[in-house]
Amino acid sequence: MINIQRADSSHIDTIIDFQKKMAWQTEELELDTDTLQKGVSAVFDDPTKGQYYVAINEEEVIGCLLVTPEWSEWRNGTVLWIQSVYVIKEYRKQGVFKQMYNYLKAKVIADEKLMGLRLYVEKTNLPAQKVYEAIGMNGDHYHFFEWMKTF
Repeated sequence: MINIQRADSSHIDTIIDFQKKMAWQTEELELDTDTLQKGVSAVFDDPTKGQYYVAINEEEVIGCLLVTPEWSEWRNGTVLWIQSVYVIKEYRKQGVFKQMYNYLKAKVIADEKLMGLRLYVEKTNLPAQKVYEAIGMNGDHYHFFEWMKTF
């Protein structure tokens, strides 16, 4: 039985490890540990930045994700962005993300101030895109654009 729960500060090191692995596996990007430590800790220090959730199987953290809020004036409510999704390899294709998604979806349905869930995915990450489509999400409405400072 997999338990989905809000992460606490005892999960910081696991989240950092998962994010380093995810960045490498999806983009061959090596994240700076010090920057990542500060970034993950900032979420726990200031919950308005977001909330981490973890999937736990028999006391082992097997997955995590970050949810960040976006205000939508069109809907007069908050849309939750799912970010930083990671499930350890041994548990992939077993519905772990689906359980995490359904957990969040139930929270949105139950709260009249929450309007929906969104996420973005690397264009070349076709396995993840198939998962998102299989759980009922679609990428039909928006294209994602960005500009980021380089370090």
